[in-house]
Amino acid sequence: MPLKIMHEQLNLNGGKSVTVKWDDFEHFSFPWHFHPEYELVYVIQSFGKRFVADHVGSFQAGDLVLLGSNLPHFWKNDHVFYEGNSEFRVNAIVIHFPPDFFRYSIEAYPEFQPIRNLLARAKRGISFGREVSDKLSASLKKTLNASGLERTLLFIRALDRLAREPDYRLLASESYRQEIQDWSNDRLSKAMHLINAGYRDQITLNKVAGHIGMNPSAFSRYFKEKTSKSFSGFVNEMRVGYACKLIQEGNHNISQICYESGFNNLSNFNRQFKKTTCMTPLEYREQFHHSSVY
Repeated sequence: MPLKIMHEQLNLNGGKSVTVKWDDFEHFSFPWHFHPEYELVYVIQSFGKRFVADHVGSFQAGDLVLLGSNLPHFWKNDHVFYEGNSEFRVNAIVIHFPPDFFRYSIEAYPEFQPIRNLLARAKRGISFGREVSDKLSASLKKTLNASGLERTLLFIRALDRLAREPDYRLLASESYRQEIQDWSNDRLSKAMHLINAGYRDQITLNKVAGHIGMNPSAFSRYFKEKTSKSFSGFVNEMRVGYACKLIQEGNHNISQICYESGFNNLSNFNRQFKKTTCMTPLEYREQFHHSSVY
């Protein structure tokens, strides 16, 4: 049965621009979902797998992740959390704030430029290193008991510290797209439009280069310079990102997904999928859909 994505309606009314929640339960139970609010998750006690868009990774105590608006996600505990053993519980701090959170200040004042950049990166989800979460732990715990302006100021300081931390990694692949983008301006934008529209077909470097008036070798160098990726590598990442979406939907078998996402044979599909996600398509499907039995 397909595992459907759920839109979560969060309540940020009642005079609170920032909501802080203390999670204390046997295991994470919220399904694959998204919501317009940003979300900061600090895991104090728990371990398992986290799914963010087309990313799958492990989490444990100290895990700190910032999620952008409408980015699909869920956390799934390891098996031991479902066996009734009281030693295994979830303790986490979860903070939500709206997508227009002090937007004018972020856009107008230079002091908020680092936070503006942080929130832009959060579109793909950001995982911070353990040293970062350890440094912020006391501050995040203070927000639980704070209220009003004090809570908001504590949270803004936490965002500012996160914005200046170099120890982070982006989770969803660069090619993961939630919505169609406007690629209508310069030469690279025209190339991206072609790739975005045709990566599920047999799009070629020669075709894209010819469309924007460049010879293939010059375009290859240009594309690598602008994106830090080869043309074929970028296209394969987009195809894998789309394949992840199809696996998440659960309506196709692996062979169908291979060809639907633009690959022309299963062995290459499996190789590229594992290169991007560090697991095979079957392993990804098992990891993602196994949570539906709990």
